[in-house]
Amino acid sequence: MALRTIPIRQVGSRINLVLGGDRELVLTSLMICCVLVFSAFELKAAVVGGIFWVASLYGLRLMAKKDPQMRFVYLRSLKYEAYYPAQSTPFYENAREYK
Repeated sequence: MALRTIPIRQVGSRINLVLGGDRELVLTSLMICCVLVFSAFELKAAVVGGIFWVASLYGLRLMAKKDPQMRFVYLRSLKYEAYYPAQSTPFYENAREYK
C-alpha cells in the first residue's frame, strides 16, 4: 500500500503583502503620510508626504523581497539583544598564556 500524498498549496502559506511590502508597515506609512498631508493643508506638506510615501514604499518592497517576514526577525533580534554572548575573533590575543 502506497503512502498517500497531499499537496500543500502555495495559497495557504503565502504571506500577506500589500503593494509588495509588509501589510502593517505599508499601511502605517500611508497613515503617517496622510496625517502629514491633511493636517497641514499646504502644497509643501503634500510634496513631502508624497516623497515620504514613495521612499518608504520602495524600502518596504526591497525589505519584503529579501524576506517577507523581516519585521518579525528584526523585532526578535531586538528582544534577544541582551542575551547575545561575547564573541572573539581569531585575531584576538590573550593577555596571559595558560601552560
